[in-house]
Amino acid sequence: MDDALMIYHGSRQIVRKPEFGTGNPHNDYGLGFYCTESLALAKEWACTEDQSGFSNAYRLQTADLRILNLSDPAYHLLNWLAILLQNRIFRISNPLAREGRDYLLSAFLPPYQNYDLIIGYRADDSYFSFANAFLNNTISLAQLEQAMYLGKLGEQVVLKSPQAFQQLTFLDAMPAEREIYYPKRIARDRNARAAFLEEKNGERASTAVYILDILREEWKDDDPRLPRNLSF
Repeated sequence: MDDALMIYHGSRQIVRKPEFGTGNPHNDYGLGFYCTESLALAKEWACTEDQSGFSNAYRLQTADLRILNLSDPAYHLLNWLAILLQNRIFRISNPLAREGRDYLLSAFLPPYQNYDLIIGYRADDSYFSFANAFLNNTISLAQLEQAMYLGKLGEQVVLKSPQAFQQLTFLDAMPAEREIYYPKRIARDRNARAAFLEEKNGERASTAVYILDILREEWKDDDPRLPRNLSF
């Protein structure tokens, strides 16, 4: 990774000086400042149906930061999901889902709080629904992986520590017009769901691995059957 990143934060406001310790603690990777390396994605995330926003541009010096890159081959899909389970609010509808959540947290949760910066996929509405379906044993591990591959909903860069905030320099704020970017955001999510549904029926049930199988076989973090790269 280069010593500096150009990153963007989509917001309804211009954010010249982000503050450490503010925001929603129930975002994907917990409390932090959520950005992306994609200007277009930041503009999509900045808009609601009724309101335009801004893509705030920053330069982030990374040389002295501890970075957890979940797209690295050292990590796999269940590491990402365990962090999501730690922070997002999931619908636990049955005892199996509860047991699955507890097992994933105990077996696959990396020490993500030890890092200044996290790079990983954003759980937009479609991603979150796929993760929830896997936890409730209604889609397989391969289907969850394929859903992420097909969705291409983008990576986010999350500042997690005071040290990371100190390395951030505000550059500019570019308007994001809701008439242009909110439909793109909705289309991206809709296309992810449509692509997933098209592929879903192609998997052989006899070879599919579900959360129930992972529990019964007590998969571990180093299991060779786990997909080892989230970089799609």
